Amino acid sequence: MERTITTIQEHARELNLTGLAGSVDVLLEDARKNEPSYSDFALTLLETECSYRQKAQLERRRKTANLPLLHDLDHYDSGVQNGISQVQLRQLRQLLWLDQNYNLIMIGPSGTGKTYLAGGLCHEALKLGYHALFRTMDDLIQTIRFKELTTAAGREYKRLLSAHLLVIDDIMMFPLEKTVAVGLFQLVNQLHEQASFIITTNKSPKEWAEMLGDEVLATALLDRLLYKCEVIKLTGKSYRLEHRKSIFDQQETAEGGAKLKTTQLPLQ
Repeated sequence: MERTITTIQEHARELNLTGLAGSVDVLLEDARKNEPSYSDFALTLLETECSYRQKAQLERRRKTANLPLLHDLDHYDSGVQNGISQVQLRQLRQLLWLDQNYNLIMIGPSGTGKTYLAGGLCHEALKLGYHALFRTMDDLIQTIRFKELTTAAGREYKRLLSAHLLVIDDIMMFPLEKTVAVGLFQLVNQLHEQASFIITTNKSPKEWAEMLGDEVLATALLDRLLYKCEVIKLTGKSYRLEHRKSIFDQQETAEGGAKLKTTQLPLQ
């Protein structure tokens, strides 16, 4: 029996059936106990391999997407009052807007959940098989600057152009030099109406011209992004500051009534 399992595993690996090779012993033991029909057993073998490949593909897409650490919307704090309701979030998670090539622009102060929401929606798209990418503005700046100079940047730029969804996090946080601003416009223009964008920013559209240093360029860029777009204004206090952690234990000790208090100074 062991020799048979080993032979099956060898043949499975030769045929690149990695999932089946890793599970065949368990599947055979389960078949011995439950005695499924030949057709049901064959189906189980194929489903095992397909499931393995789907999970492997998702993991590769997640790695390429470069999601932020917090991106699982199942764990999103529903008690946060930041201007987006649970009903609206459920609608966004259905991704109907992505099928229609709509864009999302999330505007609000730091700490109001823009990056978390954008990363979470990117993750939802990945799970449904979309080619979705999460990039900070700094990531894009480096790619735009070096796409004609290095192989890695050129490959990354082509990857951006093949995306179904491109998240640009913290756009317009800092002024952009002219060549980068033009490169950003060219990227958006090439993806316009072929893919969807999620943009997070703490700057209003009126301030984009100042960051780009060119009112005409800012108008052209916004024209493409806002044509089919939902603008989501997030408000409230910074979640990170409200829930920031201390390295010190602020609870009273059980023995002797002694206690250690720490003063949390406001961050500048």
